[in-house]
Amino acid sequence: MNIILFEEYELGHNLARRDERTIHLLKVLHKNQGDTFDAGILGGTLGTGRIEKINFDKSIFVSFKAGEPPAPRLRLRIAFAFVRQIQIRRILRELSNIGVSAIDIIGTDTGEKSYRDTKLLTDGGSHSALVEGAVQARDTQLPSLAVYENLDEWLKRRSWESTESQTPFDRIPLLFAMDNIRAEGSLFHISPSSRPIVIAVGPERGWSDRERDMFEKNGFLRLSMGKRALRTETACTAAAMLAMRIIES
Repeated sequence: MNIILFEEYELGHNLARRDERTIHLLKVLHKNQGDTFDAGILGGTLGTGRIEKINFDKSIFVSFKAGEPPAPRLRLRIAFAFVRQIQIRRILRELSNIGVSAIDIIGTDTGEKSYRDTKLLTDGGSHSALVEGAVQARDTQLPSLAVYENLDEWLKRRSWESTESQTPFDRIPLLFAMDNIRAEGSLFHISPSSRPIVIAVGPERGWSDRERDMFEKNGFLRLSMGKRALRTETACTAAAMLAMRIIES
């Protein structure tokens, strides 16, 4: 852990002995009573934590002193197709770590339908993965996360424009769909821009022709990242890093 994150309501209460943060502070960092550590409030500021007391049962009581706000997240929204649960967890962790502002998971024509039944989105696993990515990045903010039945619904909702969205963009974004079969260009060749970016990454079997036509009708440019068919988790990370170059250049 590069930073210890707390929910605001946890301050003023003991952290249990078996809490992973307690274990990390005492067993990994070898912190003692009175020692300080990098900390943050989830959804709030960065700052400094202090171990005020190590109790007899090895639970700990900590305090928090607020410091600087975290760096703003990238003006980047990434949608990806449902994949296996273990892959979804990795993707959420990595995109949170990179700093995207919003993540959407969508059903697709060629994707395996059973993948949509994952319990990761209802048992707290998705939130845990997002927090893990933020901790690695020394961040306190998490990307918003939404799920859509299919591409039709996602394109109809256009959450990047909706005022009801948690993370609406204040400018018209660049719209890209990753596609190495019927690509109209390459993400490598997109010039730097001050506009936010929305990227859609398909399943490993690729988009259907129907979905490609839908992207075209909705103003998306279909772009490749080379000739190789990438795993969805690899494609998400690669697309996010290339988008970061476009946004930050």
